[in-house]
Amino acid sequence: MTKKLHIKTWGCQMNVYDSGRMADVVAPLGYAPSDEAEDADLVIFNTCHIREKASEKLFSELGRLRPLQQAKAAKGERMIVAVAGCVAQAEGAEIQRRMPYVDLVFGPQTYHKLPEMIARVLRESGGVLNTDFPVEPKFDSLPQQQKSGVSAFLSVQEGCNKFCTYCVVPYTRGAEYSRPIAAIVAEAERLVENGTREITLLGQNVNAFHGEGEDGAAWGLGRLLYRLAEIPDLKRLRYMTSHPRNMDDETIKAHRDIPQLMPFLHLPVQSGSDAILEAMNRKHKADDFRRIVDKLRAARPDIALSSDFIVGFPNESDADHAATMQLVSDIGFAQAFSFKYSRRPGTPAAAMPNQIAEDVKDARLQELQNLLRRQQTAFNESMIGKTLPVLFDDDGTHEGQVFGRTPFMQSTYVAAPAAARARFVGQELNVKITAARPSSLSGALAVGI
Repeated sequence: MTKKLHIKTWGCQMNVYDSGRMADVVAPLGYAPSDEAEDADLVIFNTCHIREKASEKLFSELGRLRPLQQAKAAKGERMIVAVAGCVAQAEGAEIQRRMPYVDLVFGPQTYHKLPEMIARVLRESGGVLNTDFPVEPKFDSLPQQQKSGVSAFLSVQEGCNKFCTYCVVPYTRGAEYSRPIAAIVAEAERLVENGTREITLLGQNVNAFHGEGEDGAAWGLGRLLYRLAEIPDLKRLRYMTSHPRNMDDETIKAHRDIPQLMPFLHLPVQSGSDAILEAMNRKHKADDFRRIVDKLRAARPDIALSSDFIVGFPNESDADHAATMQLVSDIGFAQAFSFKYSRRPGTPAAAMPNQIAEDVKDARLQELQNLLRRQQTAFNESMIGKTLPVLFDDDGTHEGQVFGRTPFMQSTYVAAPAAARARFVGQELNVKITAARPSSLSGALAVGI
């Protein structure tokens, strides 16, 4: 009998990938995905510990779910409630203490054991807590992906050895691990056979990749990209998230040499102040970042950049903030994500003196976001009148539209009659850009379909 599975995902693309793989893991048990938590047989909250008040948001969601679980129990049925991901890894015991009706709490390195954990819940009373870091790679235990769209994520690397002072990832995801090249290529080939035309390689530190190659030697990300580009019918390659310390010459050359590698790179810098970068334990300076960008633009002149910024880190002065604003002005970003610093329990930065007042953080964030917004708007407006290849993925947000993305990750909408829309999906077609908004483009096909 088919059972309903509802997964709610917070956070990064790795969590999105993990949620999809969890659905694959429990599919043989008869669980089919559902968009609604109501009347679901298994509900999984896949959590992220990076954002502010992550735990409070989770507890709020669990509180709203409790009446649905009770209603199902009143009918003599069972709703298994599970918490996965980085909040589960970091605060598993607290979740069980505060919410004893949660059946499963497990970290991101153990979800391949979901079937046996579910069996324990159904067999025994009391919740199951599993936040181990298993020795064996979980990827060896995962089934093949059940579904893939025109664009798909492929996890190639997990964990982080950098220990930035604000970040919990080394504690919740563990040390860096890179998958073997053969396994990655096999999964990529299966995705393409199933209709995927764009693959984004994922990793907490994806350009720290060092997987065992087909020749037995360790391969870096650049060599992996060259190998994946050999797969027929794979039109586009991307990767994220990168660290400036690991941006090597081979990967930069890949941007020059590989047509399938899109000219868009997310490269988090976090701050433009050397003092703050040192306090963050980033182990790169602002000018190191500038030099990397210069090399990337020399290799691929049309490359567009995205980044991450944290404002209001402990001890950040007005001069430190001004250095970040100067870096943004110097580089120019097509997109960026910016946040106020918020304490993550257990990280070194949480105990640092001179925490910045919230009103100061607010003012600095607003100033930074205004500049980033102007840059993104200007970048999008620079596309008006150009013809860009757009890989179409789905219907648009409004009736009579189709949706796709440019090589620069811009959401692009094109009008299309209902009878023709199905023919767009999976196609990379030239679109004449006629209008730009801060976060999207619109246009018309350069040639009819």
